[in-house]
Amino acid sequence: MKKTNIFGTGDQRKVNPDWFTGKTWMKVISEKIKSKDQDIYHVHFEKGSRTKLHQHDGNQVLIAVKGNGSLEIFKKYGTSKTNFKIKRTEKISLNEGDVVHIPANVLHTHGSVDKKKTFSHIAINILPKKNAPYKTTWYESDFKSKVSEII
Repeated sequence: MKKTNIFGTGDQRKVNPDWFTGKTWMKVISEKIKSKDQDIYHVHFEKGSRTKLHQHDGNQVLIAVKGNGSLEIFKKYGTSKTNFKIKRTEKISLNEGDVVHIPANVLHTHGSVDKKKTFSHIAINILPKKNAPYKTTWYESDFKSKVSEII
């Protein structure tokens, strides 16, 4: 059994800036507690930052920890893997304590909704198969109607 704490500034890790719209950092909790069945992160979004459009090959659970955020779900139109149309089908407010399940292969984005306040959540990425890597596909988009490329 291993123990860690999500608060404090130790063990912060920068994220790939191509995957976010602003300043974001995280702690990899699963490494600290030696989790093998899921990847667990504490993700901190600075004012107005959010993920780019993406989808996972496994299920994901988000637990809002601090501030106000949102989860936006999109539907894909077209057959191209790299250049297609999108339409937002749902916008869910995430407030401290909220928990949401995102099924595998659902196109979405999440992060801070307030340009003056930060937001953080715990992300639990449930591995599609035991000891299999969890794959996320990231997209460049306008968050409104089109995707232009895979990042």
